[in-house]
Amino acid sequence: MPPSKKAQNEPIYQIKVTLKESEPEIWRRFQVKGNTSLYKLHQILQVVMGWESYHLYEFVIGGTHYGESDLDYGMETKDAKRAKLNQAVVGEKAKFTYIYDFGDDWEHEVLIEKILPPESVVLYPVCLAGENACPPEDCGGIWGYDEVLQSIQNPDDKQYDQLREWLGEGFDPKRFDLGGINKRLKSIG
Repeated sequence: MPPSKKAQNEPIYQIKVTLKESEPEIWRRFQVKGNTSLYKLHQILQVVMGWESYHLYEFVIGGTHYGESDLDYGMETKDAKRAKLNQAVVGEKAKFTYIYDFGDDWEHEVLIEKILPPESVVLYPVCLAGENACPPEDCGGIWGYDEVLQSIQNPDDKQYDQLREWLGEGFDPKRFDLGGINKRLKSIG
């Protein structure tokens, strides 16, 4: 069954997400339908950033917390599966926070850059641009990642061999794979 007229005309949100305190900056620009649930936005962010969705997450939008309920966390959280992006966010230039992994505390700034009409030839979500590789899971947050980057640049560092093995031969902190990201996004669509 073809999509309804309303679904075909759903406004598109162009978003820039930046991993806070990353240096050099790790960011992505992508587009999603405005009626995307915050849960699905979480899945999209996992793909565009390069995370593996091993941990809890939350959005903080205008002081309201959205995510999955976790009684151990102890904060009132609205269900991200029931909240839509276009209902939670007020227009262009709005900013909010996405936190992934409450242990490593990966904090992201999410900016709604533009709200656009859909293009009939584009399959959403789609990643448009970005820079630098996502840090590996469970590396100790932004400060731990900084230490990892310093160690792998110095073959004399006592952790060099162990970190190189853990990261894998092909790890390049400057790598951004737009084609690979968009291929993975097709499974979310």
